[in-house]
Amino acid sequence: MPYRAPVREFRFLFDHVVGLPQVAATDRFAEATPETVDAILTEAARLSETELAPLQRAGDTHPARLEAGRVIASPGFAEGYRGIAAGGWVGIAASPEFGGMGLPMALTSAVNEMMGSACLALHLNPLLTQGQIEALEHHASPEIKALYLPKLISGDWCGTMNLTESQAGSDVGALRAKAEPNADGTYAVTGQKIFISWADADFAANICHLVLARLPDAAPGTRGISLFLVPKFIPDAAGNPGARNSLSVVSLEHKMGLHGSPTAVMQYDAAKGWLIGAPHKGMAAMFTMMNNARLGVGVQGIAAAEGAYQLALDYAMDRKQGKTPVPGAGAIIDHADVRRMLVQMRAEIFAARAIALSCAVATDMARATGSADWQARAALLTPIAKACGTDTGVNVASLGVQVHGGMGFIEETGAAQYLRDVRVTAIYEGTNGIQAMDLVGRKLADGGEAAFRLLEEVEAQAEAARGAFPNMATAVWNAAETLRETTEWLLVQEMNQRFAGAVPYLRAFALVLGAHFQLRAALADAGRVALARVAIKRLLPEHAALLAEVRCSVDELYAVTPEDLRA
Repeated sequence: MPYRAPVREFRFLFDHVVGLPQVAATDRFAEATPETVDAILTEAARLSETELAPLQRAGDTHPARLEAGRVIASPGFAEGYRGIAAGGWVGIAASPEFGGMGLPMALTSAVNEMMGSACLALHLNPLLTQGQIEALEHHASPEIKALYLPKLISGDWCGTMNLTESQAGSDVGALRAKAEPNADGTYAVTGQKIFISWADADFAANICHLVLARLPDAAPGTRGISLFLVPKFIPDAAGNPGARNSLSVVSLEHKMGLHGSPTAVMQYDAAKGWLIGAPHKGMAAMFTMMNNARLGVGVQGIAAAEGAYQLALDYAMDRKQGKTPVPGAGAIIDHADVRRMLVQMRAEIFAARAIALSCAVATDMARATGSADWQARAALLTPIAKACGTDTGVNVASLGVQVHGGMGFIEETGAAQYLRDVRVTAIYEGTNGIQAMDLVGRKLADGGEAAFRLLEEVEAQAEAARGAFPNMATAVWNAAETLRETTEWLLVQEMNQRFAGAVPYLRAFALVLGAHFQLRAALADAGRVALARVAIKRLLPEHAALLAEVRCSVDELYAVTPEDLRA
């Protein structure tokens, strides 16, 4: 099935739903004119459809492999990566000072989604580099920026992030990697890291690792963590890759999916590294990269969902089986349950995409204006965008297998690959449970002000829509009000009670936002009314059950003992 980039959908969302024109109206992003946006979308779509999409199956059937300490990429990946790098897509949001395009994160997210839909395993590589670029832009010394950023932005060098250790998992504060000062101002970094995506690639001249480690005088926990840039090859006096650093790829993981993306165990043995940011402030610097990556991973989930949806839709429109109950082509798309699944897939993708792009727009507006309100909105939407995008990816890919029936369980159709590839996105860059706890914890630490401001906008739009769509508007307003009341209830609960209901709370929040954007789309285009009606009438009501779960006592969970679970 040929992948078709949803360019028209992005244009509609930008112009009528998420507010990209306000971003382009700022001085910082004044070059994001409609003509530029159209050109970027068109060219990224061409690359995705013609050069990257043909690599999707090759990455799955011919995984990356480790030979003599060197990772050999899947067939065609080197050429695909060169196409990404040559187009300047790695540095689309990066500073023009170092060779980037300096375009908005909203446009970057659209480009990343198209490339991720085409070949998720390959596109994970430049996505990681984009995160490293942002971390270095914010926290590196002028000398490090001048040396590394042009090469990362051009795609000549690639970047990774090294957080996880086997004994620590998501508890980053338990890491043991250490960094000893060298006489020349650099550091000797020693330790082992696991789950390092694209830790090596045969098509990159250098691999630049951002590594969390502890200095000798570090305090315990996350307060004592520093961040170091540790390249595979130490740059020589001319800034070119020189001597090999004392680091190695120990092994590659055997994974459920994303076979074309090598995930490594990395060993550092007094490897030379450079401190990024202040000593013991590594988590602040790494979170710059992680927040970028969390939005990016949410977009990855949407990318997989779009690919799975297109595959399922094509199959349903072509496959003839049984007598259909309504006039049509006689294909299974005319069966009510198959139509239900496809409409649900389409509605969930629209909602998740709108949430992710709204998060990106808030990030852009925060950067362009310095507004505390925009910063708070971007922070609030980030865990929702990550969790909703990846949950949507898993759910839609699973429905895609179901639409195919028995053929979905056969690898040759490609339906199963989307599900296998996307499943990890709900786990990495902070599991979706961690995202939900972040939402009810840190993101409500302002007394819920950012959340309440957003819900006020949802209710105001619903009020304005009562004349055109009274039933849909009333449903959205009521859902937002119930979410507001539940938020107020959460704010007076102790933290573990909040955590017990965090996941259903985040999912309910995403449902309400999704319905809000569906209503906005219906107001802008009569052709969007039918989909909005289905989303609001069939999908939104789940929010009530989710919010009821939020209010269940945490004590009920602990009343079920480990012995009960083993019974």
